[in-house]
Amino acid sequence: MDQTATLTPERLLRRLEWRVVRRLDGRLQGDYRSLFRGTGLDFTDLREYAPGDDLRHIDWNVTARMDTPYVREYVEDRELTAWLLLDHSASMGFGPVDRQKDLVLAELATTLAHVLTRGGNRVGIVLLGSDNTQVEQIIPPASGRTQVLRIAKALLDRRAASAVATSTRPSGATTDLGVLLKAGAGLARRRALVIVVSDFISETGWERPLAHLAQRHEVVALQVSDPREHELPSAGMIYVEDAETGEQIFVDTDDPGFRARLRAAAEDRQAALDATVRGAGADLHQVRTDEDLVRSLARMSALRRSRRR
Repeated sequence: MDQTATLTPERLLRRLEWRVVRRLDGRLQGDYRSLFRGTGLDFTDLREYAPGDDLRHIDWNVTARMDTPYVREYVEDRELTAWLLLDHSASMGFGPVDRQKDLVLAELATTLAHVLTRGGNRVGIVLLGSDNTQVEQIIPPASGRTQVLRIAKALLDRRAASAVATSTRPSGATTDLGVLLKAGAGLARRRALVIVVSDFISETGWERPLAHLAQRHEVVALQVSDPREHELPSAGMIYVEDAETGEQIFVDTDDPGFRARLRAAAEDRQAALDATVRGAGADLHQVRTDEDLVRSLARMSALRRSRRR
């Protein structure tokens, strides 16, 4: 029996407090700004660009008028509003039985909400459902432990419902991540921290909504992935099923040529995704199903800190 199926919001939060948050406190020494946010949220002034400034803060309208690069300066608030845009589409059900991508999604979102609300910040979520094409649930921003439990419950309930509905999944229903990003843009009226958690397996067209979000908000993209999406184990002739459409193909995983082509295609997709997210003005970080969550978040913090130096 899958023990994760018996998780309650309170159990999940307590487990994360002990196994993740406590260890993050020790590694980050309470400095969660390097993990969750950049240089600030409230615009205060304009000044000429200097080497080392964040290119995302260039004010292109002023730059065009003055014929000299200008950047916007921000001041950090003591509190902020964060929106978690969560992709719970069908492909998020892939992964090991005891740690599928949707469980990593629930752990990530609950951890982020807990740490942010602990500092007095407000957190809300927008959830893309397992039919892949529409927003299923919105929880408006709020603070406190009750809000964290509310978010955890929404994700655990969605995970349980997805497991039941797998056999009735509509054929050909591929994810439209743009729906989630557009919904987030419509809800986040004031400048906010926007964290997108997805495997980014989607129809094209989400790139422009992501760039639009990054123009107005601090955007962090967390890609949840599983190693078997990049390289299959050698297991002979097997059926491989598309997690979203249900389409099946019969492949020979012992064929070195097939495995090499699969690996090369996965590497090309990842490189294209990295370039697309960076081009939109956001940061992309990977969280793998086979990796400790603390290690993933600490690595993310170190990368974000080094980029701002």
